[in-house]
Amino acid sequence: MKFFKKKIYITTILLFLLLISTKAISTDNKIQYKQENISNYFSGIVFASKDYHNDAFEHFKETLGLKEKHSNFNIEYIRTLVFLDKFKEAFSFSESVWKENELFFEADLLLGLNFFIQKDYLNSEKHFKRLNQISEYNIFFHDFIGNILLSWNEASKNNKEKSFNFIDQIPKSYGHIVKIQKNFLNCYFDEIHTKSSFEKLTRDEDYNFSRYNFFLINYLLYKNNISEAKKVIKYSRKEDSANLLLKETEYFLSNNKTKRIKSFFNCNKPQDSIAEFFYILANLYSSEEEYQLSNFYLKISLFLNKKFTPNKALMAENFYFQKQNKLSKKTYSSIKSIGSAYSWFATKSISTIIENEKGGEPAIKNLKKEFDTISNPGIEHYYDLANYYKDYEYYEESIKYYSLILEKIGKDHFLVPKILYRRGTSFERIKEWESSEKDLKESLKIKPEQAHVLNYLAYSWIDKGINLDESLEMLIKAMKLSKNDGYITDSLGWAYYAKKNYVEAEFFLQKAVKLLPSDPIINDHYADVLWMLNKDIQARYFWKNILELKDTEQELREKVKKKLIFGINNKI
Repeated sequence: MKFFKKKIYITTILLFLLLISTKAISTDNKIQYKQENISNYFSGIVFASKDYHNDAFEHFKETLGLKEKHSNFNIEYIRTLVFLDKFKEAFSFSESVWKENELFFEADLLLGLNFFIQKDYLNSEKHFKRLNQISEYNIFFHDFIGNILLSWNEASKNNKEKSFNFIDQIPKSYGHIVKIQKNFLNCYFDEIHTKSSFEKLTRDEDYNFSRYNFFLINYLLYKNNISEAKKVIKYSRKEDSANLLLKETEYFLSNNKTKRIKSFFNCNKPQDSIAEFFYILANLYSSEEEYQLSNFYLKISLFLNKKFTPNKALMAENFYFQKQNKLSKKTYSSIKSIGSAYSWFATKSISTIIENEKGGEPAIKNLKKEFDTISNPGIEHYYDLANYYKDYEYYEESIKYYSLILEKIGKDHFLVPKILYRRGTSFERIKEWESSEKDLKESLKIKPEQAHVLNYLAYSWIDKGINLDESLEMLIKAMKLSKNDGYITDSLGWAYYAKKNYVEAEFFLQKAVKLLPSDPIINDHYADVLWMLNKDIQARYFWKNILELKDTEQELREKVKKKLIFGINNKI
């Protein structure tokens, strides 16, 4: 039985020990196990594990004689071919190693898809059924992948009842995927309730199906119902303002580029729906940090539907988490042509990679350079640029762009309290306290239930020794809004400390340390209150610990060193 392997280092090492210790008798074995083959295979495995697939391919090519003897070689070689988009070679190799009496997931999957593309539904059915046989030995695949592919195989033969029957056989644990597939089948068979079915899916309260607003809009556009499509995008953007696909869809709709939306997907093509299924699999693996398997399914998805280029964003993200910066930047660059939303998203993502490689200044320069090329920048562009300047501590520049945004938007815009908060904190960092206090108060006036704004303003007052009673009330309110926030808990404890209620202060500061044990300032606050309660030994323990923390700034280090010698004056 052959399945995906998360890691095969141990298997590989054991194999080599076996090969090295074996005295081959036949001429074939002598050729197969010669040192050069072993070296090439080992190198191929190492390169494949590090996602250097071109290098892996070159080494695997030199050891093709292993395909009759070593199943792990076949798995790795097929996967490498898929990673390199060599699907023709992957289909051919899968056929050459496939055996009737031996189940092989990757080979059966690819051969089944190849026959399906050729509309040879009899042979595709044979291989898809074998996927269900494999699932008997693998809980994850149990009656899952095979049944979905069999469902579309039947749909392609116009067997509606059989296609839905296969979907109904999928275990309940995959209920959210079943809902998606049924919607696509409804769309494919042009069921009268397709629109209402999609609407029900997108408004599901148990799972986030906001992505599928795009597919509803896509369906409506194929039905020439543009007015309904615009209603959907307005509602969906309000519910999920961050979804990149919906953001780009909104732009296409507002600029009468409906053909672009329709070009990505067509529910009348089963191949497109299967591609979306493999995209879902890729997302599942990515969420589990199995980035290589995620990219394997993404490659299959993009092979089946090359037009759905927005899905490349997940691949770029996977490369980023795999520390494949060159591939990540290249992939992000490739999605810029989709539209303005993806272009700006890609630019921000590339700037993040540059920051990791070279630091904040080159990252900011890259973002500003791209910003300057935008002919008519929107609120989002200004807001993102301002946030980048703030995050990299270019506070004056961040204030400049936050102010420009406030000039462009109405007072009732949902971003106003956020911008005031962020501009206010930037003012505080450059010690323009009056402007900072004004922005923070105004933010809370517009939207009072903001835990972090309450915390920032109250802590700033405490730090200045003013408005202590009001600060305490604000922090109690913030604590109710965000109970397990370590920073708010620390601020509340520090408010009690400022009011010399050291017993209450100890209670909250101890809790804050438990929530954020590596934060130097929180540890310092806790040590201070311990000292004030005559718990000198415990206080010194925490002060010493602060000097061991890597994030402790030099100014705090010097203060702590003095406390270790002299303690704190004015004990109770």
